[in-house]
Amino acid sequence: MQAAIKIYTLSTCGHCKATKRFLDECKIEFEFEDVDLLEGEERAAMIEEVKRWNPACSFPTIIIGDRVIVGYREDEIREALGL
Repeated sequence: MQAAIKIYTLSTCGHCKATKRFLDECKIEFEFEDVDLLEGEERAAMIEEVKRWNPACSFPTIIIGDRVIVGYREDEIREALGL
């Protein structure tokens, strides 16, 4: 059973796109939220959610189960997924 994966991203971020592409290539299912495409209170709430995982609020913030990986770190992602 694969751990739930959630990624907080920016639609214009190259590292975020690389992370999504890598997971797609590995045929890993994940949820993502392009925080910059949200507006108003929804956006503010999502930023607070990101800060709970990653106080620096940088992107991508990747949650795999209860593990947090900040940035596109393929080796860490592979390790967290057991690939």
